[in-house]
Amino acid sequence: MLRRDGVSNCITLFVGLVCAGFPRPDLKLLAIALKEQEVQNPGGVCCRGMKSKERIRVGKELLEAKRIEEENERKRLLALRKAEKEEEKRAREKIRQKLEEDKAERRRKLGLPPEEPAAAKPCTPVAEEKKSMLPVRPAAKVDQMRECLRSVKQSHKDDDAKVKRAFQTLLTYIGNVARNPGEEKFRKIRLTNQTFQDRVGSLRGGIEFLELCGFEKTEGGEFLFLPRDKADMALLNSAGSELNSAINNPFFGVL
Repeated sequence: MLRRDGVSNCITLFVGLVCAGFPRPDLKLLAIALKEQEVQNPGGVCCRGMKSKERIRVGKELLEAKRIEEENERKRLLALRKAEKEEEKRAREKIRQKLEEDKAERRRKLGLPPEEPAAAKPCTPVAEEKKSMLPVRPAAKVDQMRECLRSVKQSHKDDDAKVKRAFQTLLTYIGNVARNPGEEKFRKIRLTNQTFQDRVGSLRGGIEFLELCGFEKTEGGEFLFLPRDKADMALLNSAGSELNSAINNPFFGVL
């Protein structure tokens, strides 16, 4: 009876410690202690004849203690992974908000109106939606603009400063027109200007980008000119967004 009480007390204590979150006792040490009790106990009673069902019960209790320990470890790891995912989610949301703030600031500097949230756009009937989608030309031009900027990047991939200067110069041209569409001086560029040639004209894709924005070669190819009636604010807005993306995205044009 003393033997059975001692074993039960050891197992109960072990399970209690594991459930309470204490460090796991060494199962090997517990097994050794139980074996020593089999050989000798305070009552001097030899336990070699302990019934097989008692041994089975002790084994089951040890297995249960081990199972509880493993379950607690699994829960701890799950909680840790959940905390890591939450932290990653918060970091991504913070980055997204920062990008939105930077985008709004760039639009403000370009003199462009704030971009309306997609969710705030009113639902339009199917007929009106089809009508508004007829002029698909700007979307196609935006893709071509991106290809022009990618050509500039890939043609001078070893000179990041030159590429960035070209993008910033193009952004200045586009921004000036968007803010002052009535000013002819902002809609006319002399192709033979040395500064223009150094920064944009000599780079593959630079002049093509401006032509996609509406600029046309005039006076025998001496100037790039954007007629007032061809100054498409939506297209210029898209061009500014593409340039800002190319400037701020370190991976733009890498692939």
